[in-house]
Amino acid sequence: MKFTERLIVKLEPVWRQNHHHPFVTGMGDGTLDPAKFRFFMIQDYLYLIEYAKLFALGVVKAKDVATMGKFATLLESTLNTEMSLHRAYCAKFGITDADLAQAEHAPTTLAYSHYMLHVSSNGTLADLVAALLPCMWSYWEIGKALSRTPGAVDHPLYGEWIAMYSSPEFEELTRWCLDLMNELTAGMREPELLELERIFLHTTRFEYLFWEMAYHEQSWPVAEQEGGEGR
Repeated sequence: MKFTERLIVKLEPVWRQNHHHPFVTGMGDGTLDPAKFRFFMIQDYLYLIEYAKLFALGVVKAKDVATMGKFATLLESTLNTEMSLHRAYCAKFGITDADLAQAEHAPTTLAYSHYMLHVSSNGTLADLVAALLPCMWSYWEIGKALSRTPGAVDHPLYGEWIAMYSSPEFEELTRWCLDLMNELTAGMREPELLELERIFLHTTRFEYLFWEMAYHEQSWPVAEQEGGEGR
């Protein structure tokens, strides 16, 4: 059994809860409150900035030129193409470049991105891939599932997101990461595999918390009265 297959067999209940979160299902049937998606888009932009750093670390930790080159391509594409598209999509929700530049990381965004960077900076290439994989893999699966909902891809607000993550291009990227994970874990000892499972589980849980954060628009606590202090 490939390691990625083992992950889903062992962690399926946790893995699947992301697919059924009301934020996700709301995108599919078009009932999601646009304010919640707007909150998500801002936080996702901040997350992408940190996520791109994982690709830079992948270049550093890769052992061969081909893998280095792939991570370098992912870094360039994320920073110069995907984030440009993200900003254009944000404009549909009235989010300006200034809004994005001034936005503050919500607690979940900060914790999630810092955990991934900590694991990736201090661990192996396999640790890095285990940390970044749940985001990419779950988005691909969610995109595919939602794209099968009649009318979902054509929705004026959420259709573009669904089309992006169900696209052949995103599938190719995801499959490359899955193959790399399986390649890196081939012949690995059980204690090392268990550690990778733990990393994958943590970032899968963070994926759920990210949906939860966006659905409830959870940011830092603030004082209810002017002049008070937040906790």
